[in-house]
Amino acid sequence: MRPTIYHNPECGTSRNVLEILRESGEAPDIVLYLERGWQREQLAGLLDDLALKPSDVLRVSKSPAEELGLTGPDITEGELFEAMLQHPILVNRPIVVTKKGTALCRPSEKVFALLDNPPASFTKEDGETVTSG
Repeated sequence: MRPTIYHNPECGTSRNVLEILRESGEAPDIVLYLERGWQREQLAGLLDDLALKPSDVLRVSKSPAEELGLTGPDITEGELFEAMLQHPILVNRPIVVTKKGTALCRPSEKVFALLDNPPASFTKEDGETVTSG
């Protein structure tokens, strides 16, 4: 099974995770979810695999979440889910799926736990070096 990364190339964390995957020797399937959008079953399956609710993966910064009224206390998980289907940018990223599991890889070093051969260390775009051990 090849890893899959739900990726936004404009996101530094997502770019770091993609490079960590590549440095581990993996050739991941890259899903540009902002372009493709989410399918109902796909997003529901990822949330199940993550054991998270829509509110746990809601991206508030640099998204229309507040403008759409999705940050209030009365918003239901169902309403958030439907909004995420309409506005893919509302889902935080990157999400990575490997044979070892599924994770929202924020911070980027969370991806190490999903890899058979993670690099011993990785230097992020901001210059911070993280290690797999």
